[in-house]
Amino acid sequence: MDLAEKLTILADSAKYDVSCSSSGAQNKNYAIIGNTSPAGCCHSFSEDGRCISLLKVLFTNYCINDCKYCHCRNSNDIPRAAFTPRELAELFIGFYKRNYVEGLFLSSGIVKSPDYTAELLLEALVIIRKEYGFAGYIHVKAIPGADARLIYQLGLLADRMSANIELPSESSLKLLAPQKSREKVLAPIKQIQTGIVANKEEITLYKHAPRFVPAGQSTQMIVGATDDSDYKIIRLTEGLYNKFNLKRVYFSAYVPIGNHPALPKTAPPLLREHRLYQADWLLRFYGFKAEEILTEDKPFLDPLLDPKCNWAMNNLHLFPVEVNSAPYEMLLRVPGIGVKSARRIMMARRGSTLDFDAVRRLGVVMKRAAYFITCNGKYMHSALKMEHGFIYSSLTASLPPEATENPTQYSLFAPSQLLLN
Repeated sequence: MDLAEKLTILADSAKYDVSCSSSGAQNKNYAIIGNTSPAGCCHSFSEDGRCISLLKVLFTNYCINDCKYCHCRNSNDIPRAAFTPRELAELFIGFYKRNYVEGLFLSSGIVKSPDYTAELLLEALVIIRKEYGFAGYIHVKAIPGADARLIYQLGLLADRMSANIELPSESSLKLLAPQKSREKVLAPIKQIQTGIVANKEEITLYKHAPRFVPAGQSTQMIVGATDDSDYKIIRLTEGLYNKFNLKRVYFSAYVPIGNHPALPKTAPPLLREHRLYQADWLLRFYGFKAEEILTEDKPFLDPLLDPKCNWAMNNLHLFPVEVNSAPYEMLLRVPGIGVKSARRIMMARRGSTLDFDAVRRLGVVMKRAAYFITCNGKYMHSALKMEHGFIYSSLTASLPPEATENPTQYSLFAPSQLLLN
């Protein structure tokens, strides 16, 4: 099999992993070619609008595991391929020198054993970093079950690492991935976090110490492969942030690629994935707790309202908020007011009293915020009233009829255009 065929197979197999957002962190361990700091890496945008790309590929899609939800499971009849460490390194450097990519996202199935697979990944990164002197962005997957020393060596060569949790509960893992367990999945996450903390202490003592995973770590959860609720997913997400200080938790809507009887035959609505990302944003930037977003009694996010609007609707006793006197923490909880607009309000009201026109100019989305704020003790419109049914119907009135019946993700193309192409 030639290199082009391997690349086609292994790049296609890598598309199911979404936890490869870039960080733009600097890596000063190497300094010959490559740079991540001026414009960031793949899945980020520079100030002039450029999208920076990664080579996203599996080292191999051979795997000794048989996770029922996974495209690369050993029982799946798919074309298989594997790079050698030098093939992968030279392929990536060739792409980089041709300006096709600016970084690398490298994952792998587990071949022979976790340690053997980790050694292959390590050999490839050693060639890229030390032989070619590449100093740009590299994201590598930690292999569950691999020796802690191998994970540490990978972390010294990577900017970011990730270890995917995949399923949010122990019972789901036992059902669909019997070779995995909660302990095996969390072990590399703990190892990476321990290494990051220890490395920070080393750097305070010796500023030239090599940096370990300078861009932090991330993980991914599959949504909709099991009956786990949004409440369980959000609570686990919060726990991961608090305990392991993860940079990101990614959510991937399940793609029906397995034939296990416990797996759904259809994919979940992509809107569910979108709502989970919005809830994740509230956890990371808006000071919300998981219990405030969802409860055991209401374990799923409302498909018609974003999580912040849904929280506000369930806590109408806290509203309306007076824009000219409310604390910053409360402004952040108003639907339609983001982090930037809340800061602008805090700055602007120091020198003047704000009215609704001024609030709009500061970036507040008034079609949502108008129901929850007052300026100088008055609502934006006299017809507004603090009543659940009125606000809910008003916020959802602009949605098209099909969205209220079966919410789906919008397409850039009309169905007729898709048929023509």
